[in-house]
This record gives sequence, C-alpha cells and structure tokens, in this order.
Amino acid sequence: MDHDVVIVGAGLAGLACARTLHAAGVDAVVLEASDGVGGRVRSDVVDGFVLDRGFQILLTAYPELHRWVDLESLDLCRFDPGARIRVGGRFHTVGDPLRRPGDLFSTVVAPIGSPLDKLRVLRAVASVRKGSVPDLLRRPDGTTAERLRHLGFIDRAVERFLRPLFAGIQLDPDLEVSSRRFDVILRMLAVGDSAVPAAGMSALPEAIAAGLPEGTIRLSTPVRGAGAGEVRTDDGSLSATTVVVATDGPTAAGLTGAVADPGSRPVAALWFGADAPPLRGPSLVLDGDRSGPVRNLAVMSEVSSRYAPEGRASVVAAVPGPDALDPALPAATRRQLRGWFGAEVDGWDLLRVDVIPHGQPDQRPPLHPKQPVRVDDGLFVCGDHRDTASIQGALFSGRRTAAAILADRGR
Repeated sequence: MDHDVVIVGAGLAGLACARTLHAAGVDAVVLEASDGVGGRVRSDVVDGFVLDRGFQILLTAYPELHRWVDLESLDLCRFDPGARIRVGGRFHTVGDPLRRPGDLFSTVVAPIGSPLDKLRVLRAVASVRKGSVPDLLRRPDGTTAERLRHLGFIDRAVERFLRPLFAGIQLDPDLEVSSRRFDVILRMLAVGDSAVPAAGMSALPEAIAAGLPEGTIRLSTPVRGAGAGEVRTDDGSLSATTVVVATDGPTAAGLTGAVADPGSRPVAALWFGADAPPLRGPSLVLDGDRSGPVRNLAVMSEVSSRYAPEGRASVVAAVPGPDALDPALPAATRRQLRGWFGAEVDGWDLLRVDVIPHGQPDQRPPLHPKQPVRVDDGLFVCGDHRDTASIQGALFSGRRTAAAILADRGR
C-alpha cells in the first residue's frame, strides 16, 4: 500500500478528516486539484484587494470552529449585528437592540413589517435559542417559506427583510430550503457574530492545514477517479487501505459513481473597487425592494481595512439563485447599484465576477443531516452535502468520517 488513507480534496471537510486521523497516529495524505487549500473557502489578492471566492461570512457560533481554530488568532473583524435594508429608496438600520441598544429606535421605525412582525422575530429567535442544535434538526420539516408562515409573518416582513437575508445565507431566493436548516442558521445569527478574518476567508483553512505534518497535502494533483483501495491521478494510481472523497457533492458523485449528486444552489459575487465607500460602517446590506439581481451587499473595506489598498474601498455584491448564471449579470448589477448610490457607481472598477454553479448543495425538505459517509468497504465520502450546507457541516462531516474510519480500526 502507498498510504494508509488517501483523502481527495483539501477543503474544510478533507482538512478536518486529515487532522483527526493524524491526531490518532494514522498516515493520511491529502490530494488537492487546485493550488491551495480551502475548496470553496478561498481568497485571492487582485491589484491589492482581497477577494474571497464568493461573498462569504463566518458565523462564530458554529461549534466546530472552536474545535479547530482559535478564532481570535484569525484577527476576526465583525459585522454589526442586524443589517441595513434598502426599502423605498432609502437605507434603514435593523439591529439587535440587546447587543446594540442604540439601534432600538431605528429598528422600531424601520418599514420592514408591523410591530407584531418585529415581535415575531424576537419570538423566533427565542425559540431557536432553546435546546440544542440536534434538537432543532429533529423539528418537523418543511420549506423555509412554510416555517415563516407558521410563525405568522406577513408578506411585507418576509419580502423586505427575511427573504433577502436568507437568500444570501442559504442561496435561497425562493425560501424553499429546509426549515430545519433555517432554524439552525437563525440560532447561529442570534447567539454569535458574523465576521471575516482580517486577511480574508482563506485564513480559516490555512489555520486548520497548519496543524498537519509537512508533506501531508499535495497541491495541483487532480484526481480522475476514486474507489475502494485506489485513487487515479494524471501521474498514475495510488493504493490505500482507505480512500476518502472529501469534495463537493457533484464532484463526489462523478469520482465515485456511488453517491447521488445532491443538486446545486448557484451564487455569484461581483467585486468592485471604488475611490470611496458608498456606505460607512461594517454592515450587511439587504435589498428589501427587489430592485435587481443583487440581494446582499457589503463594503468589505469597512469590515476589514485589509480588503482594499489604502485610499480605496472594496464593495461586494451577492447574487444567489438562477440570476447568478445570467451572462448579462454585470450590467444588471451596475444598473441596480447605480439606483442605490448614483452616478459614482459608473466609476467603480469591476475587479472580478465569481460565478459559482455549486455554491451549496440543494437541501430542500426533508433534510436528513448525518447522511452516510461509508460508501463501501474502504471508501468514504465527506463534505457539507453529508451534513448541513455550511462551514459547520463541512467540518463536522470531515471529523465524523475520520471517527468512522478509526472505529473500524478499533481506535
């Protein structure tokens, strides 16, 4: 045997799996097709701007994060709790008065729903704070839209606040994703912060990978096929007692031929460089008017100054759903943002357009987390498609796959 375990993919799931195995003394090598670790959680520097591959936010309440990294070592920069919502041609602040009492008045008067709707938000938050995350994942399931109707929300609150918020987080403009997942995400938003590492999201996988022995990860090594006991690359085959395919769902289906493609939720992110920030403050911006394809926006240089060179501002606009695949997206985005910020948008530099056909697996109800990770004797799969479509799900999936391998070996 060339290796005890070969792991295909150095995304978060593969890294968590490798770290767990190495901690138990198991020889594991990681093969990664690209030139760096992280999978879909990557960052690049373009003309002095830090560009994450897609608009990504780290929810600090994810339990697995605390298992793998010291969050403060990532130099986290936090968004303000709540959001700024574009409604009726104006921006309104909807905050969390429990964390920022100064946002109480603006939240009360924001035109996102009736006072009863705002009370319903508080009740929903209180509901998901109770019990454990596994308890939430055992609740009766339906779509997110059905859950919101059950909670009593009227259309205005849904359209102006909840839809654009969860369209961005769940890549779900139609609110058709599992209500169990909605409940978990709402809990994460309620009990933790939304943040990014100061130097970009790549800091997370790089910190996890730093705990592996030198030589464990082989970059620029695409895998063409994987089965029990063997992995095929352009340079030949590697044999192993155990093979773990730690890729996204569609790739895992193609490599193994033994797991179903979970479906894909696409997303696009358009990165702009501006001479000045169009809005001040580290806020998530939501389009409550449905004025175009952009559902979420952030001035990332207001969150972390390292996202833009000195004297410039970094703006990212997120487009979840089928609109992400429209070839006319850049023009439609600039037209929409011109309506928000005026003619200054014409002078913004379009730094990059990230079109990500598989942003997340399509997790419509019924959601069954903890999908089997064992495909065959000696063949395992892990990734967010085996748990929940999130950083939490990817990390947890990698760890529980390693635990299954170790259990087979009596460890």
